[in-house]
Amino acid sequence: MRKGILVIGSLNMDMSVYLDKIPEVGETVLGRGLSYRTGGKGANQACAAGKLKGDVRMLGCIGQDEFGKKQRESLEEAGVTGEYLKISDSQPTGTAFICVEASGANNIVVVPGANDQCDIEYLSSQHELFEWCHYVLLQMEIPLEAVEFAVKKAKQMGKIVILNPAPAPEALSDQILQSVDYITPNETELMKLSGLEGDSLEDMIKGAAILRSRGVKQVVVTMGDKGALLIKEGVEQLYAARKVTAVDTTAAGDCFNGAFVTALSEGKSEKEAILFANTASAIAVTRFGAQESLPSREEADAGYIEE
Repeated sequence: MRKGILVIGSLNMDMSVYLDKIPEVGETVLGRGLSYRTGGKGANQACAAGKLKGDVRMLGCIGQDEFGKKQRESLEEAGVTGEYLKISDSQPTGTAFICVEASGANNIVVVPGANDQCDIEYLSSQHELFEWCHYVLLQMEIPLEAVEFAVKKAKQMGKIVILNPAPAPEALSDQILQSVDYITPNETELMKLSGLEGDSLEDMIKGAAILRSRGVKQVVVTMGDKGALLIKEGVEQLYAARKVTAVDTTAAGDCFNGAFVTALSEGKSEKEAILFANTASAIAVTRFGAQESLPSREEADAGYIEE
């Protein structure tokens, strides 16, 4: 029996430039192509979970424009209802400008637009959705106070809270961390939140320990082609990534989070959920784009290997 997943977060139109090498400051380079695709961490994670057959609903804000229309269409094609989205009458749909180099690496600039109106007033009006769900998944591309409100509300209502701290804020309060069941940073985000420096497995374990000391119950660190690290009471386990040739890592972390919460919502163990998420994200990085790269449930099941 699937349990309900409520994704709260951003919706952006991704404008991706493909080039051999991301330019340095002051450098001009020629791109190899330009694409417009639906994205945003919230929408990406909702679509990932929807395409993997999770029972998903989403809260977020779009503009009264063509980009907003495309966002809603993309969600619904993935099996996620768009009826609860807020439509801003003053701000355009958020946009993200992405440079993707030949190696698959990328950098991203986000202009929030309507995402800034995914606020406390809007979220507080959605009490029935909070009641309906069992899992609440959030990121950091909507106002921080809205994230804090949603985390507290979900925890007070007995929901399981998963926070993907991306992009990583300067700080998260202990009160918020104590209300998070799973925090899912990548390596860079973990180092920023923990105040450490380094990139070794030992550094990741130390950083995760700092977050746990502040109240987070479980830390899942996404480590790209190295896999995902689970840190909780009595457990320090790295689950290896699938070996693939990456062409675009834009939505890898979002795919991981959507797959992880979907597996948990089906009653899978943390180990099974991480292995499933590793499989799904490995498929995603072999394709271009954000939501277009997300695998179907059939593809993820076919690639899944129990370890």
